[in-house]
Amino acid sequence: MALVDSTGSRVSGRLRSGDILHTGLVVALLLGVWSVGGLEVSTGKVSHLFAINGSTVLLPCTYASCIGIKNLYFNWHYNDNGSMIKLCEAVIPIEGVEPKVSVYHERVEFVGTSKGNNISILLWNITYSDDGEYICFARNEKEKNRNHSASYMLYVVDQMKEIDTTLTTIIVSVVGGVIGLSILGMVIKALVINFLLKDDEKNKECLVSSGNDNTENGHSGAKADNKGTPKA
Repeated sequence: MALVDSTGSRVSGRLRSGDILHTGLVVALLLGVWSVGGLEVSTGKVSHLFAINGSTVLLPCTYASCIGIKNLYFNWHYNDNGSMIKLCEAVIPIEGVEPKVSVYHERVEFVGTSKGNNISILLWNITYSDDGEYICFARNEKEKNRNHSASYMLYVVDQMKEIDTTLTTIIVSVVGGVIGLSILGMVIKALVINFLLKDDEKNKECLVSSGNDNTENGHSGAKADNKGTPKA
């Protein structure tokens, strides 16, 4: 009986170890899937913008989640030398439902749509004081309140700087000149070779013609000499 109990306890211990291992693998897989398909927000490939004082600019932001959203909370903040100033906020209940956005800045307008996962805003009539970092934040209740944020830099200038293309023009001109000279050299080389070949053919024709004339003259002289030989 003791042997049976001992064996049974060992088997039970092994089963418990196996269950723990399987549970750990399942949790790891779930965490991996959750992290891969988790909520992400993005301000696009270009994360900064130079804009002229007095103009209106678009501050872009989109969100994405592989498992969908529920009560997605989002907001925009302006980083004023470390002090975060809230510009707007809202909650998107489910996919396809437009949010009721609360705007806290007189020159901010929400232009996004939940149908396109878009939570972008417009900033009207910008001033030099609007220069700085803007942060787009989102939190998804469906992913146990997973959150993510992205920043966008706005630089306000008095005028757009013209790009100096002098160096580019010089480089293009030099390269074009080199290519042009190379082509011209190849054409001249081809013409010279063609001329030399034609001149060589003419020389050969003259030599052949001269040889034929000398041969004919020699035969005629021989015949004349034979006729002039007296008979014995």
